[in-house]
Amino acid sequence: MAILKRFFFALLTIVVTTITFGQNYNPASWEHTVEKISETDYKVILTVTLEEGYSIYSQYAIEEDGFAPQTYFEFKNQKGNYTLVGNTTEPDTKPKFDKLFGENVKKFNDQAIFTQQISLINPDFNKVVISAEYQTCNDERCILGDDTFKFNLDGTPVEEDLIDIDERSQKLSEELKLNVTGWDKYKKQDIEEKSNLSIFILGFLGGLIALLTPCVFPMIPLTVSFFTKSSGDSKKGLFNSVLYGFFIFLIYFLLSLPFHVLDSLDSGILNNISTNSTLNVIFFAIFLVFAFSFFGYFELTLPQSWSAKMDDKANKIGGVIGIFFMALTLAIVSFSCTGPILGGLLGSSLASDASATQLTMGMSGFGLALALPFTLFAMFPKWLNSLPKSGGWLNTVKVVLGFIELALALKFLSNADLVEHWGLLKREIFIGLWIIIGIGLILYLFGKIKFPHDGPLQKIGKARMTTGILVVAFVIYLIPGLTNTKYANLKLLSGFPPPMFYSIYEKASECPLDLNCSKDWEEGLAKAKAENKPILLDFTGWACVNCRKMEEQVWSTSEVYDILSEKYVVISLYVDDKKELPKDEQFDYLRINGTVKNIETIGDKWGTLQTINFQNNSQPYYVLLNHDLELLNTTNAYEPNSDAYYEWLKIGLDNFEKKKSVSNFKFGN
Repeated sequence: MAILKRFFFALLTIVVTTITFGQNYNPASWEHTVEKISETDYKVILTVTLEEGYSIYSQYAIEEDGFAPQTYFEFKNQKGNYTLVGNTTEPDTKPKFDKLFGENVKKFNDQAIFTQQISLINPDFNKVVISAEYQTCNDERCILGDDTFKFNLDGTPVEEDLIDIDERSQKLSEELKLNVTGWDKYKKQDIEEKSNLSIFILGFLGGLIALLTPCVFPMIPLTVSFFTKSSGDSKKGLFNSVLYGFFIFLIYFLLSLPFHVLDSLDSGILNNISTNSTLNVIFFAIFLVFAFSFFGYFELTLPQSWSAKMDDKANKIGGVIGIFFMALTLAIVSFSCTGPILGGLLGSSLASDASATQLTMGMSGFGLALALPFTLFAMFPKWLNSLPKSGGWLNTVKVVLGFIELALALKFLSNADLVEHWGLLKREIFIGLWIIIGIGLILYLFGKIKFPHDGPLQKIGKARMTTGILVVAFVIYLIPGLTNTKYANLKLLSGFPPPMFYSIYEKASECPLDLNCSKDWEEGLAKAKAENKPILLDFTGWACVNCRKMEEQVWSTSEVYDILSEKYVVISLYVDDKKELPKDEQFDYLRINGTVKNIETIGDKWGTLQTINFQNNSQPYYVLLNHDLELLNTTNAYEPNSDAYYEWLKIGLDNFEKKKSVSNFKFGN
């Protein structure tokens, strides 16, 4: 039960503290002192001072099944060094009823002193490390706190552990610093908001699709009726259903938060996850399992004991917390339908050009779409009469989703194939497999093939007929992608199939659109100097969807293509290239946060070069430079407007022709 309490309130407080990411407000400040008792015994004193109105809670629960948070201390480096003498003491305060949690608690205001006696085993031991996990609450909210204390028993200053980077690694790290100038006129393009909104909308659409599955759709009238009838009070029933919908949204929002922790530890970790060939092959296999589950060959569910326990908690506890467990029960029970859709959302969001914030937006959109019906139908119960009845059409939706899962599975296999250069799924093979999957879906929709849970098809309804015609049109659209003609550029699908130069046909170069690009920084810089042309530094990725969209939808337009091929030297650096560097070029890079990154692959090198010089790790990312590494214009990212992108390139070219002084450069908007 203690673990459950910690889990529940950690989730609740994380929501509060992450509504606005980037803020680190903490009303608690800590001090630590040491008192020597004998040669082997010491008293460690931790004092917390709280801002007015905030309280911190006791280490010990008053009510066994209560949900009030507790304060936890962990003495980390005990083993072989020292033992704890007794328990950690705290102020002697009488329990009081807490309105926030509805139970009796022990909590401390203003200031609290925690004391722990230790006894040394190792007489030479000096440095103590303690972590504290706690929550501070006022009448409106709780804030999760997590602090680590390091100090020496003899009172001397603590020396931080130094990470030893050898001289060769230091030298190679320095070589990645380009000393780019012109940052005083740098303007960051505001594209994040658009990207976040599009991810949110995609997540919302995924949630709407999940509503139309047999695991979720029948639950809508049942749940709404339960809330509106069981309370006997229409206002209370409405409030409970709104709260139920909010908790559904909250659960999916919370699922994205661990990725923020990972992203803060290593800004490139989401890129590493999305381009890791092993993980992509695993995702490929998982999506195949999802597809055959949707086809009806087996049921994919979480352990029944999980939903049973959550349902039991909901019935026993009741109230607000009980409604939370009801929402959690729905999330678990509906996993067989929502899991594959959610998996597709996660897989798409973990693209090399994504961020943890975008993942949160996608998950939030998904949760909101699932939650809205339970609230709206409670507000307008007459709408329930307009809902279609459950039936065979729900299974048809599942099977159609199964075909979509098959198509998405190929995308993960393609990611692994691209970054490892296996040559298995060249562009035309990938498109050919999509055509086969599309034909299979057409045969299903027109009743030519069936799956285990399909009943007899009496007639083809309008929705099924319309969907079938759309799929036929899509397959016809794919067919030119098999050719080696100008019509092979399927712009509507840019980013999903492999790039056009990754082809079974012989191409003039292995660069986008057969441009004469360089894939090495030093080589490209030398080429730019030799040809006396400005540089377009293109940070890209093999598995980067938006990179392919830029190349196939923007770079392919006549104006942009001409200026790139004739006036610029393009240097494309693939940050997810898994080809190993020669041993003498591999090294350790010390990040600003004190952690070490092993630079072992070509992608590691170019990704680190981007982070060091431009404080950015997203792709696509474009930089215009002259030979003295002066910026010719603002940096650019995903810009789907070809006219705007051409103008950006034109300004850079004009600046290249002018004096090399940064003060004379004209920066675009």
